[in-house]
Amino acid sequence: MTRLARYDAVFEFYTEFAPDIYDDPPMAALLQLIGDVTNFQLLDLACGHGRLTRELARRGAHVVGVDISAALLGVARALEMKQSLQVAYIRADAAAVALERTIFDGVTCSFGLSDIEHLEGAIATVARVLRPGGFFAFSLLHPCFPGWESKQATPSWSPERGYYAEGWWRPRSPAHGLRPRVGATHRMLSSYLNTFARYRLVIEQMVEPPPPSDWLTEPPRDGPVPIYLVGRCRCTK
Repeated sequence: MTRLARYDAVFEFYTEFAPDIYDDPPMAALLQLIGDVTNFQLLDLACGHGRLTRELARRGAHVVGVDISAALLGVARALEMKQSLQVAYIRADAAAVALERTIFDGVTCSFGLSDIEHLEGAIATVARVLRPGGFFAFSLLHPCFPGWESKQATPSWSPERGYYAEGWWRPRSPAHGLRPRVGATHRMLSSYLNTFARYRLVIEQMVEPPPPSDWLTEPPRDGPVPIYLVGRCRCTK
């Protein structure tokens, strides 16, 4: 049986926190790296309430969304019933989703990797379902920098524990932020890249988009640091 997800308890907040707006820096960068998806078969991993999933479908892709949160998928399915984009949603753990007979042209994951506890299993899923030459496009909080705690941003790792301490943690940012509610799993950049390499996902391009300009009203003492990391890999199996 699929276990309950941390996002089930905050799904109402999260749907307001991440609305269907696609010009914010990380989403705009991710969509640019994904490129033209007309008639592509795509898997949106850790799709949540379907924010990216719906946009990919609007751009002409045939999309399957997978998430462990029944509550978020309930929102996604309700929106699909209201305006059908022919999206199929599956409730499953990204590290163990059963899609053995389905092959995709691309897999996407928008800020989901730090919510997935078993990275190895998730990337194994990506590699298993991708056709040779298919792409994996992702975004995440930049793992190399602590960021700064403010009303807008939260660090990607605990300043007290430091960069080398991998694992789940919960920031002490203001309560209206997302990560203080659900926490996140920090991993070193090398952990991500080495896992990609083990499954023959070769980095094609990386982008470090700046935060929105209004976030820079509260920069750290030494100036802004990268908050986001967006990338695209090619499956070389």
